[in-house]
Amino acid sequence: MDSTPRFDVSLNTALAAIAQVGDLSMGQPLGHSTRVARLARQLAQEGQADSAQLAVVEQVALLRWSGCTANADGFAHLLGDDVDGRRAMLDGTLNADDMNAVHKAAPLAVVHCEVAGEVANTLELGAAVENGLCRVFETFDGTGRPLGLTHEHIPEVAYQVVLAGDLDILSRAHGVDAALKWISEQSDRRYPAALAALLVRNAKDWLAGLDDTAGPQDFSSGERPVCLSLVGDVIDLKLPWLAGHSRQVAQVAVEAARLWGLAEPKRADIGKAALIHGLGRAAVSNHLWNTAGPLPYGATERVHLVPYWTQKATRSISELRVPGEIAAHAYERLDGSGYYRGAPAQALDAENRLLGTAVAWVALRSARPWRPAYSESEAATLLKQDAERGLFDGEICDAVIAAARGERTFTQPKSTLLTPRECHILLQISQGSSNKEVARNLAISPSTVRTHMESIFRKLGCSTRAAATLKGLTLGLIG
Repeated sequence: MDSTPRFDVSLNTALAAIAQVGDLSMGQPLGHSTRVARLARQLAQEGQADSAQLAVVEQVALLRWSGCTANADGFAHLLGDDVDGRRAMLDGTLNADDMNAVHKAAPLAVVHCEVAGEVANTLELGAAVENGLCRVFETFDGTGRPLGLTHEHIPEVAYQVVLAGDLDILSRAHGVDAALKWISEQSDRRYPAALAALLVRNAKDWLAGLDDTAGPQDFSSGERPVCLSLVGDVIDLKLPWLAGHSRQVAQVAVEAARLWGLAEPKRADIGKAALIHGLGRAAVSNHLWNTAGPLPYGATERVHLVPYWTQKATRSISELRVPGEIAAHAYERLDGSGYYRGAPAQALDAENRLLGTAVAWVALRSARPWRPAYSESEAATLLKQDAERGLFDGEICDAVIAAARGERTFTQPKSTLLTPRECHILLQISQGSSNKEVARNLAISPSTVRTHMESIFRKLGCSTRAAATLKGLTLGLIG
């Protein structure tokens, strides 16, 4: 039985997040699938589609690349770099030999279509969306993949989405006129001539209006709740050895947060952050992830940008903005050696520390292509050694280990909750001293005092001096 805590988001949020994963996986700029959904909707509207058909078009466009993490390993073997290779495949710059290899790789298309269809099924989007997703690689002339279907077996939504995608990608890569020329040449080959002509007539106006339209959450899919775990599963499919990773991190991180005493809303944010923390991984080729040993400098920099892409991808999705910010700190370390910011300890709150430690714990307890999984005792030893070296918070490590072991209670050490300097400052504040007076007494700047006070409030879960004083007294931090 799955013990992952359930964290629901709106259907629109899940679609937007999966679309961002697909964009990164296919070497496209973030927001590409959203643009395609808008273009495809306009094409469908021009063809007199009703509201139900418009919703199908949007959903197929947003989920068009939802199966691409599942066959990333196959494309890495085929093209060397699954991300750059698929970008070149889409914009027509892939060399002829590699393109021929792609056309012959029908099993990769089968994997993509089956996974995309299953995503739609899990989201309960209906048969029309599933069928459209399973036909986006088929072509009008019957030479497409994976089944080589003829025109009468291909739903119009597949053509609408493919046309919109070709327009967005090719106009960006080669210019609008060149894109429209190529699309016209593909009439009755890749898509029906009448539909291609309809797009060509309106393309420039539609492209010009893209920047004025609403964001991805404003599509007509609705706000019914769906489980965010599906997004984590899609993310983890990129690497066979990561299956279930996000769910495991969520389970450990949320339970550790409970043991640490965080309130339920913060635990929910941590759980959502755990499920999406690997989103930016889609931007990096599998051949790097499968490399054993140290990576060369350039490759290391690409890996270090993973949390940047996670944050950037979630920033435009209102429901994931706060979890995305936490997720973007999953690889920061207290000594400033983490990435991508290299944030120091004072910039990492309990949520950041809990998630980062849970990610490290689950990684240690999981097998990798270059090493077996560490035992529970081995992982605990390694994690605590890293804490002693200044990478992790030792007490947070204890909470994470306790959570992973299934312990129901955990005594948070009170004497180390605040640093000695923070205890000293809290004592003076409790006695009525102002920030300026504390600064003068300790020969530090008022801004440093403010920084310490922010840390004290954060650690104690308070927002006023009176509450911090009371909590400091009850915990024996001052007296």
